[in-house]
Amino acid sequence: MSQDKIALVVGASGIAGGNLSALLIEKGWTTYGLSRSPKADVKGLIPVAADLLDITSLEAALKDVTPSHVFFTTWMRNDTEAENIRVNSALVRNLLQVLSPRKSVRHVGLVTGLKHYLGPFDAYVKAGVLPLTPVNEEHPRLPLDNFYYSQEDEVYAAAARDGFNWSIHRPHTIIGKAVGNAMNMGSTLAVYASICKQEGLPFIWPGSAAQWNGISDMTDARILAEQILWAGTTPEAENEAFNVTNGDVFRWSWMWGEIAKYFGVEAVGFDGEIHPLEERLKAYEGIWENIAKEHGLTQTEMGKVASAWHTDLDLGRPIEVMTDMSKSRKLGFTAYKSTRDSFFELFDQLRKDRIIP
Repeated sequence: MSQDKIALVVGASGIAGGNLSALLIEKGWTTYGLSRSPKADVKGLIPVAADLLDITSLEAALKDVTPSHVFFTTWMRNDTEAENIRVNSALVRNLLQVLSPRKSVRHVGLVTGLKHYLGPFDAYVKAGVLPLTPVNEEHPRLPLDNFYYSQEDEVYAAAARDGFNWSIHRPHTIIGKAVGNAMNMGSTLAVYASICKQEGLPFIWPGSAAQWNGISDMTDARILAEQILWAGTTPEAENEAFNVTNGDVFRWSWMWGEIAKYFGVEAVGFDGEIHPLEERLKAYEGIWENIAKEHGLTQTEMGKVASAWHTDLDLGRPIEVMTDMSKSRKLGFTAYKSTRDSFFELFDQLRKDRIIP
């Protein structure tokens, strides 16, 4: 076993961690996947079951694990940002505290996101603190409590103590397969469009005028995985924060129609009002259960596939949001993906795996 290619992926059952684990294993890394309830989704992943809020649990689960690289891709949603900060900073702090005596860790990669620039959930794009776009890594922190900042600070403190280098990764909305993920727009829109197809309903845009008309971008989970691995193995990328998106831009006024064509439904654009998807999908839970049974799908519970609350946050923003990728491009990270291809490849995979009809 190469002592410099041992990865511990925290949150390996999620959309970012699962795709990262698959890439690491493909590249020959010994890869451990830590989560509260490990899944067998990624071939070759060594599961580690542990509660990040329980030091004793962590010590027992990791007693024989000496990672060279730690990739932190998970978080826990709480009712307030104060609780988000308390809990999510503890997740990072506890893990790095348990690993500290082993002196094996050379790099820690942390995945956060564009809420670094837009504000936390309970003050999302709050009036008066809207960032200039495209957002870039030089933008200062907002004068708001934000659990992303607290997680970063835990990494910085542990790096100063233990001497490892680090990278921070800030994706826009992530596209990829991960059933049960808390932030999964691709699967959410696939469920919504499948219901519209089955019931003969229009595929109504749920978001704001700014998002409908403005320029946007997104992040394929595989592109995120490539950047995380690149940053963890490239000296020039040490101790830096990086935005990460597919590299293309689009308008939802175009993309909405493309998704509608894929599913064979009628696209209805912005009509002057926001139509929250969470409310609409909640009313369709019984319809989804019937669809799942009729087509022999693997998941009859809509909430295990769709996360409408987060899709509503993204598509309801009052400003267009796009991301400057110049920083990592200049250092040599050149991975690119068409966002329409990201959506269509995900939809194909969801159908293949009988998650949608």
